[in-house]
Amino acid sequence: MKTTSRALAGRAVLALAASLALSLPLTAPVQAAPAAAAAALPDFTELVEKVGPSVVGIRTLERANGRSGGSGMDPSMEEFFRRFGIPMPGNPNTPGPRNNTPRGGNNNADEEPQQRGVGSGFILSADGFIMTNAHVVDGADELIVTLTDKREFKAKVIGLDKRTDVAVVKIEATGLPAVKLGDVGKLKVGEWVLAIGSPFGLENTVTAGIVSAKQRDTGDYLPFIQTDVAINPGNSGGPLINMRGEVVGINSQIYSRSGGFMGISFAIPIDEAGRVADQLRAHGRVIRGRIGVSITAVTKDVAESIGLGKPVGALVRAVEAGGPADKAGLEAGDIITKVDGKPVEKSGDLPRIVGATKPGSKAVLQVFRRGAYRDISVAVAEFEPDAPTRVASSEGAAAPGKSALGLTVSELGDAQRRELKLKHGVRVDAVDGAAARAGLREGDVILALDNVEIADVKQFMAVAGKAEKARAVSVMVRRGEWVNYLVIRPGR
Repeated sequence: MKTTSRALAGRAVLALAASLALSLPLTAPVQAAPAAAAAALPDFTELVEKVGPSVVGIRTLERANGRSGGSGMDPSMEEFFRRFGIPMPGNPNTPGPRNNTPRGGNNNADEEPQQRGVGSGFILSADGFIMTNAHVVDGADELIVTLTDKREFKAKVIGLDKRTDVAVVKIEATGLPAVKLGDVGKLKVGEWVLAIGSPFGLENTVTAGIVSAKQRDTGDYLPFIQTDVAINPGNSGGPLINMRGEVVGINSQIYSRSGGFMGISFAIPIDEAGRVADQLRAHGRVIRGRIGVSITAVTKDVAESIGLGKPVGALVRAVEAGGPADKAGLEAGDIITKVDGKPVEKSGDLPRIVGATKPGSKAVLQVFRRGAYRDISVAVAEFEPDAPTRVASSEGAAAPGKSALGLTVSELGDAQRRELKLKHGVRVDAVDGAAARAGLREGDVILALDNVEIADVKQFMAVAGKAEKARAVSVMVRRGEWVNYLVIRPGR
């Protein structure tokens, strides 16, 4: 019985299988799906071969005795933490190998430039002009550019613009393969793009993804391209490339809560970056217009309550006393809706439109005030340039003077105060000795010294001069978006 039952069951299964086979079409569509899916995937090999030789690696070097003593961390990770203002893991005050010289001794190794970070860039012209991010080259003593054929060149900074994070550097070479710049206006959300760069120092790394969004407001002067292309420390300054082999952006930022790539990255649109680069090559800096107002977004509730209807324009929160807007009659509470006929859809549009206006010219602002529109003519002034930044050059620079604590500081300009939203403080231009051992570095802003709020350089020098060499001195420091206390021990 068991044998018979087993045989019958086997015949039933065979009959069912035969019936199903007869009912299926001769060509099953399910077998064609993998081939169709594979055919739809893009092939980046030709793009990499075409654009890859135009992408360069950039190493930044600094002299150890001019800055902080180093953390012993991989340079690419140091660049990442420095760029995004993330506190260094572990104890940032622990002296590194470059700080172990006995007091009174002379360590010649300190005179040699040490690697600080890595980044990427791409060749703009055959005669050696290269575009990258300002944060990649800012503050470096030397720059080393590496081509894909392994040739290395010392580079000098032609100009950098911190507000847009764009920089142009130059190497002495000819016949270089330049990139082709694309039309950002034709770039579509969902379109395939790829990045080439040196994440964590791994040269010529290619990653790909799609455009996630356009016109992202993450900066005052640039609407960013958002992608899901994997970007990591070292990719900064590298190109974002479309499927036609054209550069459409400069990879600049990531959104991260972990310190690594989390699926969102941002690139500077190449049309905006190109305009900045043209000014940097022509003048060494970017000339912008300003009218002297502090603004914020117009909310839906505010728009409805004042009769504006929809939330458009830029709400003026404050007017700079004696500035162009003040002289023209603008008031706090005004809503600027147009500049020379160009609509201000959101508050971020205003600094971009005004910034692109030639200083010295007149601009007509359409303003909504107390339920009615009016036109106000304002004379556009020039935006105060940033304080001169130490930039790399092949000639080198003279050593700056030092205070009693090993710090050289300078005043914060009005533009820097506005940008950092600070009313007081001084900027660190150079650091050495006890201050370097404490972890201070160039670019820090000192808000208080020895529990005294620092308003200017004169006050800093007075407080620093009174500090006892045998006593620890507390320093309140602003670095990026972070405020922290460091302790300088002059006697050590």
